[in-house]
Amino acid sequence: MRTDAAVLEAARRAGLLVRWTDVAGVEREVASDVLRAVLEGLQGDAAPEHGGLRTACCGQLLAMPDAAGAACWVDEHGAVLPARADAQGRWRVPDQPGYWQWRRGDRQQAVAVAPQRAWWPQGTLRGWGLSAQVYSLRASCDAGIGDSAGCARWSELLHRHGGDAVALSPLHAGLPPGPGYSPYSPSDRHWLDPLQVSLPQVLPEAADAVLAEDQALATAVAAATAARRIDWPHSAALKWRWLRQVHQWLRQQAPAQCEQMQTWRDAQGEPLLRYCQHAADRFTGSADDHAFAQWLARQGWAQVQAGLRNDGASIGLIADLAVGCAPQGVEARTGGDQLLQGLELGAPPDAFNPLGQAWGITSWSPFALQREGFEPFIRVLRAVMAGRGGLRIDHILGLQRLWVLPRGAGAGQGVYLRYPFDDLINLLVLESWRHRCVLIGEDLGVVPPGVRQRLAARGILGIEVLPFARNGERFLPAPRWRRDAVAMPSTHDLPPLSGWLHGRDLRWRARLGELSGLPSALHARSREVQALSAVARGEGATLEARALSLVAHASSRLALLPLEDALGSRAQVNLPGTVDGHPNWRRRLPLAWDQDAADARIARFSATRRKEQR
Repeated sequence: MRTDAAVLEAARRAGLLVRWTDVAGVEREVASDVLRAVLEGLQGDAAPEHGGLRTACCGQLLAMPDAAGAACWVDEHGAVLPARADAQGRWRVPDQPGYWQWRRGDRQQAVAVAPQRAWWPQGTLRGWGLSAQVYSLRASCDAGIGDSAGCARWSELLHRHGGDAVALSPLHAGLPPGPGYSPYSPSDRHWLDPLQVSLPQVLPEAADAVLAEDQALATAVAAATAARRIDWPHSAALKWRWLRQVHQWLRQQAPAQCEQMQTWRDAQGEPLLRYCQHAADRFTGSADDHAFAQWLARQGWAQVQAGLRNDGASIGLIADLAVGCAPQGVEARTGGDQLLQGLELGAPPDAFNPLGQAWGITSWSPFALQREGFEPFIRVLRAVMAGRGGLRIDHILGLQRLWVLPRGAGAGQGVYLRYPFDDLINLLVLESWRHRCVLIGEDLGVVPPGVRQRLAARGILGIEVLPFARNGERFLPAPRWRRDAVAMPSTHDLPPLSGWLHGRDLRWRARLGELSGLPSALHARSREVQALSAVARGEGATLEARALSLVAHASSRLALLPLEDALGSRAQVNLPGTVDGHPNWRRRLPLAWDQDAADARIARFSATRRKEQR
């Protein structure tokens, strides 16, 4: 067994942060037994001497391998530029973003050249949009799980009031639903969620024909559609049953559409085949059914994005990139040694959960990323940016460091693992420029010093959420909100604004036994509410209306209004750190709501943003 000194040295070499500062500003030191356990999970990993791909910004100087003769740069299409070195022997990378090869004699080096800043739509000064949990949306015959068709009503409202974007919860292929289901536990982030397919939207004739022939299925679909909450296993079974029958109907009745699907399938090649083979099981269907589901999902979301852009939205759909993947999912099963083995991700104690969080997911090994020339990261970025106008990166702080712990250990038994931050940011910005895709980094929680400033310098927006937009106990007035950020009244990990004002989250914590001093916590919240009231002096008769006005007035480049806040809901989407007891990820938007009130809230939000641009 290694001595504590040997463990500390091994931890430093592996990129583990032996010391770190918590959310309260207190410096912590990781225990040796925790380091030993994490090092065991990292065993066999070693940083390569030189990766297959280096990254840089346009015009940056790089040291290159020694070689003789003239040098040149070659782009992805074979175009050649002369390469020039400075007096110190460093080579200036091209001013044109892209993937380049530096060549000199028999030596060459791949270099990803990123622009200085991520893409942003020209002319959009203070944009705004709506944010939605896809599964919560409602549409006719959605079988109890929100889908691409559920965006229609909200896309119309966005268009009516001149909005720029609709930000969505994850669209990736999820695990088969079961107890404790979470959309943030991806099976594979490269592919879309079959449960968010809308058959009536993409194939209305076939969808209707199947329901007409199978009355039992039609009755079950109607009942699940009308349900107040999602029964994930039941609704998933219904959707897959319907999808398989539509697939069979098309084979018999519409061979031309089957040919279209087959053409698309052939174009995807081996990656789609591998995913479908691993995803197929006796509950969902064959590999052919999974390929059909992916084709349907692409069609549905492409229609939504095209509709938004045609209606004048400068951004359109904003997708969501989860920080990791489920160890039992397809991505982990096919990723091999690219992923951390025996370790899971989480978060130390922070403002979201004082006990910390163990997420039950894994991610890439930083050493494997460098060894593979960052190819796994690039593939995922291209998959989630395709056909989107924006990308929210969940827990973007993970590009610098991730809280890792042995699988099954408590959240406090973890340590931060370093990642090649500059390289990952360069690739993120480059792919943003190539895809014309806005970047948003979820930068809440324990934030290392200087990270927000570094992200802002690269045009990556952070997230400014009303309950945390303060200096100590004083809430920030709208002009002091971060410009390079997305202003929001709430997130999926917080109660909606109305719920926060009434202490709904605190009451839930007390009900679950996680909060013993409810009266004192409610008293503290009432002081926070009073402090907010002192700053939120804008338009509106109620504090809730004035607080939404404060968010809309924020100097941030983008403001998003969650649908829960547009509807005045108090119910929280997810209570971080809980699995049972709270209906995480199961709430749907109400069957009926005050449409005039919702329209008025959105109209006021939009009008305030437009006024701030003048």
